[in-house]
Amino acid sequence: MADGQGKRDDTPRTFLFLQGPSSPLFIEIAGLLEMAGSRCIRINLNAGDWVSWRWRSAFNYRGDFAGWRAYVSRRIAVENVTDMILHGEERPYHKVAIEEARRLGVGINVVEMGYLRPDWVTLERDGLSSNSHFPDDPGHILEAASDLPDPDWTRRYSQTFLAEALYDLVYYLPTVFLWFLYPGYRRHGLYHPLMEYAGWLRRLPSSSRRSREAEDVVEHLLAGGKRFFVYPLQLQTDFQLRAHSPFHRQQDAIRLILWSFAENAAPETHLVLKLHPLDNGLMDWRAYVDNIGASCGLSSRLHFIDGGDLDRLMAASEGMVTVNSTAALTALRAGKPVKALGAAIYDIEGLSDRGDLDRFWHEPRPPSPELRDAFFKLLATAIQVRGNFCSGEGARAAAVEIAERLLSRTVNLPDGYVDPPPRRRPSKIHVP
Repeated sequence: MADGQGKRDDTPRTFLFLQGPSSPLFIEIAGLLEMAGSRCIRINLNAGDWVSWRWRSAFNYRGDFAGWRAYVSRRIAVENVTDMILHGEERPYHKVAIEEARRLGVGINVVEMGYLRPDWVTLERDGLSSNSHFPDDPGHILEAASDLPDPDWTRRYSQTFLAEALYDLVYYLPTVFLWFLYPGYRRHGLYHPLMEYAGWLRRLPSSSRRSREAEDVVEHLLAGGKRFFVYPLQLQTDFQLRAHSPFHRQQDAIRLILWSFAENAAPETHLVLKLHPLDNGLMDWRAYVDNIGASCGLSSRLHFIDGGDLDRLMAASEGMVTVNSTAALTALRAGKPVKALGAAIYDIEGLSDRGDLDRFWHEPRPPSPELRDAFFKLLATAIQVRGNFCSGEGARAAAVEIAERLLSRTVNLPDGYVDPPPRRRPSKIHVP
């Protein structure tokens, strides 16, 4: 009998791993689950999957996407899979696998980068963002968090950009050069991996200069006592933007936000757009923002920065507007108003500002301190684990807690799961 966390009976559980983060995390989790008596299997879809999982029980799917549904359904049934774990639920292969797993009563667990970055990992039952079952009712959150501890914000683990980059290379380069081993595989990314690497390499030499320039902009705003809002850009490839927002592309969001700001914000108010730190540089966002800003008369009030301290920036700001970036949690922790335009776990009445965007610029509503504290307590306890993807110590710590929650069927507990999922996937809109 299925309860949403896997089939409950006396037989050993079988965990099916699909694609994970470019890190040792999934291997660590599988080892712990096997030590506890569970069986772990993997379906490799490309050569990067094979490199990261070639020494454990694995099946290689080399067919095309059209045959994937029948294959994964048959594999789930034949192997008596009870639980599935994956990273990137909106990837086309994963969406199909999730549909088949639900139909067959298999528990679904999704691992992502932590909401409370950089020292946390997210583990949610059944999905994130508009698929999330995390409650959005303020009363439920307040009651559920009443006896929970405050999150421990002490930094425990660290991972370097070099470690992240090396794991990424080890995963993606085989998908490029050994593509013939999995001829039917279809990439989910918008850009070819070699294009992305070329973009990052081009940006790397100027990173220090860009960071200094960003700090100079912030210093200028603070020294001049300017009132300003912050708009953090997201990655064009991010499924948060592609699947859980009303925008087809980030360009649409930029146009809508800048025109709203131009027409409704006070004339002395400024807007700071901060580039995502992992942007690959293949799109010249500065030029695009400058062009839109000039067309709506904002050039003197618009500031584009590529680097800088987000915590310091938010502390001095009037608030944040975002599509659905997790950077908004930094603003909420600082007690600043947040306006989200897409589905987001923090878009909750009394926590974010759920009013009209045009009004937000002159009447932003800050979060309720009581609800904010309760939200972070429940979030940290129910769907966050301490650790990270790419440092040895951090990945091991995250794996231990994830395996424990999977085995004890306590994912999203206590009180971090409501059914049906309370958030809706936004309909796509046209932005002129």
